[in-house]
Amino acid sequence: MRTRTVLNHDYTRIRARSKRDNDPAYLADFTDTQRPWEAFRPVGDWRKRAFDVALAALILLLLSPLFAMVMVLIRMSSPGSTLYGHERIGRGGRSFKCLKFRTMVPNGDEILAAYLAANPDAEEEWKATRKLRVDPRVTVVGSVLRKTSVDELPQLINILRGEMSLVGPRPVVFDELRYYGPRKVHYLAARPGLTGLWQVSGRSDTSYDQRVSFDCHYCENWTFVSDLLLIVRTVPAVLSRRGTY
Repeated sequence: MRTRTVLNHDYTRIRARSKRDNDPAYLADFTDTQRPWEAFRPVGDWRKRAFDVALAALILLLLSPLFAMVMVLIRMSSPGSTLYGHERIGRGGRSFKCLKFRTMVPNGDEILAAYLAANPDAEEEWKATRKLRVDPRVTVVGSVLRKTSVDELPQLINILRGEMSLVGPRPVVFDELRYYGPRKVHYLAARPGLTGLWQVSGRSDTSYDQRVSFDCHYCENWTFVSDLLLIVRTVPAVLSRRGTY
């Protein structure tokens, strides 16, 4: 089976190509001569993309007053831009700016480094999950946005750009791909999702290995109906606020 053959290769040598001159970033230098995710059919079809565009545009239109209100609250709570774009890896290894409402103070990276250095338990939590239950970077308004998942809504713009999908694996940064091991080829065959199997299965209450398993299971077993069901399941998951912090 072609998939099994691809997975048996050692894909430990991996790097990100520079983004200088606005060139798209690709993952390269695998031991095989072919980029391994090219051996997989891309996750989804024309129905998935058409549905993404139609529903994302509709939601953006309906929620435009909410967007305006949130932007005002962010401006009032702390200085800085209202939107935050963090580089993530998308389908085919291309990097993109994953948009969110800003929920942290502007010097968040410095605060995080100092906090982890002074708190060994928090450092272990960060290494294990890339999340913190008590995050010193998060503003008061940001905490509310996170608990209600409103901070994720600007990713609807990423969906319209073709960088993300309504449903898909959780968008990850380049360094996180090492947790996927050889299964990273499944992640790279899909557009990251605004919601997905991980988001409706406990979110931050799950281990990183479980997150990877959720993402790979979705990519290997995608159907259009499964996308619809995951969207329906997202509503009670968001309302319950399980695993959000």
